[in-house]
Amino acid sequence: MNDNLVQNVLFKMMIYFRKDILRINHALKVYTFAKNIATLECLCKEQLEILEISSILHDIGIKECEIKYHSSAGHYQELEGPSIALNLLKEFNLKPGILERISFLIGNHHSYDKINGIDFQILVEADFLVNIFEDNYTANQIDAVKNKYFKTQTGIKYLTDIYE
Repeated sequence: MNDNLVQNVLFKMMIYFRKDILRINHALKVYTFAKNIATLECLCKEQLEILEISSILHDIGIKECEIKYHSSAGHYQELEGPSIALNLLKEFNLKPGILERISFLIGNHHSYDKINGIDFQILVEADFLVNIFEDNYTANQIDAVKNKYFKTQTGIKYLTDIYE
C-alpha cells in the first residue's frame, strides 16, 4: 500500500471540510481506530487500503446533505457521500474494484444489516468508538451497541477498555 495515497486522501478530506474542525477531527479519529483495529486483526494490504480511505471519507457527504436536505442524517450521507468520494479520488488511479468497494462502504456505513466483510465491520466499529464519545452515549446504549454491532476481538477490547 502506498502511504502517500492515504496521506493525500487525508489532506483532500481536510481541504474539503475546510475550517469544519469537528468533521475533520471525527474523520481523523475514525481513521485512527479503523487502522489500529485492522492492523491488529491482520487485514491484507488491499483491505487495509480500502478501509483506510473509506474511514477517512465515510462522512464526506455531510456538507452536501446539510445544503440539500438541511440534515446530516445517515441515509442522506449514504446517498451523497459516494459520488463526492469518487470525485476526490479520481486523480489517484485506483483499481475499479477498490473504488467500487470504497463507494459501497461510504454508501452503506449506516446500514448495519449490509455488513458483508471485515473492512465494513471495522469501519462500523471505529465509527461507533468515536460516536460513543462525541454523542455522549449512556452505559445502556454502549452495552446495546457492543452486543449488537461489535464482532472483532480488537474492537470489543477497545470498547471495553475505553468505555466500561
